[in-house]
Amino acid sequence: MVINSFQFAKTPRLIFGAKKINDCVNIIKSYGDTVLIVTGARSFRVSPQWVNLQKSLSEYSIKFYEVIIDSEPSPVMIDKAVRDFKDKDLKSVISIGGGSVIDAGKAISAMLTQDTSIVDFLEGIGAKTHNGVKLPFIAVPTTSGTGSEATKNAVISNVFANGFKASLRHDNLVPDVAILDPELTLGLPPEISAACGMDAFTQLLESYVSIKASPMTDALALSGIMALKDSLIQSCTTDSKNIEIRANMAYASYLSGVTLANAGLGVVHGIASAIGGFFNIPHGVVCGTLMSKAVEMTILKLRSENAEGLGKYAAVGRILSGINDLDQSSSCDFLIDKIHEWTNLLKISKLSAYGVRAEDFDKIIKKSGNKENPVKLDNEEIRSILGSRLG
Repeated sequence: MVINSFQFAKTPRLIFGAKKINDCVNIIKSYGDTVLIVTGARSFRVSPQWVNLQKSLSEYSIKFYEVIIDSEPSPVMIDKAVRDFKDKDLKSVISIGGGSVIDAGKAISAMLTQDTSIVDFLEGIGAKTHNGVKLPFIAVPTTSGTGSEATKNAVISNVFANGFKASLRHDNLVPDVAILDPELTLGLPPEISAACGMDAFTQLLESYVSIKASPMTDALALSGIMALKDSLIQSCTTDSKNIEIRANMAYASYLSGVTLANAGLGVVHGIASAIGGFFNIPHGVVCGTLMSKAVEMTILKLRSENAEGLGKYAAVGRILSGINDLDQSSSCDFLIDKIHEWTNLLKISKLSAYGVRAEDFDKIIKKSGNKENPVKLDNEEIRSILGSRLG
């Protein structure tokens, strides 16, 4: 096998396992005695883990401040948090929540060292480059989907008619520590588990078939897909409180963050970023609803052009089918059918449920892209993907 040159980004110190959230206090203490805690609006804050964490912080004489993130982080939200806490002599920031909470904490930790708005540093929006100086940052996901606990970027949204989703990005913004405690995901509602799980699967598959993939990202992506294949549906249905299944999903989600950071993503995310700038729609829902048709269209075009890339889709089809000697064409067909099946079983919402209309397609397509998709889909093919999941 010929291995072409590639690079691999750093990853956080990873602490994985049930009850590992109990390690938070010692880690926070190692950075100092004042911390900013970023959480979501409800799920973690009504849990016994939140009560225990506050008690432990008090016992260790650690002063803490709080920020609640109840939506995808916006520039206004980040700038306000920085203003509110810049003079508090913070020694670290910890996010305990879903992808939006982790992105917010990542951005706050990076902007507390700066003297201007985050907008100035957003890719494609601002004119400045962040210098990478930040406060120590700890990421504790309570969902299994975005993989933000493993990446160097924070996605910031400004949702309106001419809105955007853009990243604050620097190699140093990778969390210093990621704590993956699957017990924190046991109470997730089925619809959130479904959207997050489909997001993780999308990231694993898109990074695996990416034109920038490497042997390392291939190995990690396949490991994540193996963990997810029998756990995704169960995590949303009968075995939603099974710790082994939740651990599989947490592992798959983390690996999806590692692989996307190193191999990039594909057309689903190229479209999702555009939609997310115009409509208040959860990122996991966008990815989950577009994935089946996007994979179908990509495989169709690869077949029509006799292009490389089908072999990787076939490999995933064999994993999901459990039939190792399934031929390439049948494996690709199985993969397409399986993703359609998952989309229906998980009841992933269609675009119209969030206000998207056919007349919005032109502006969405204009801002969409293929990213590292193994074959380029044209505007009409992207329109077909959107139309298939409109309503």
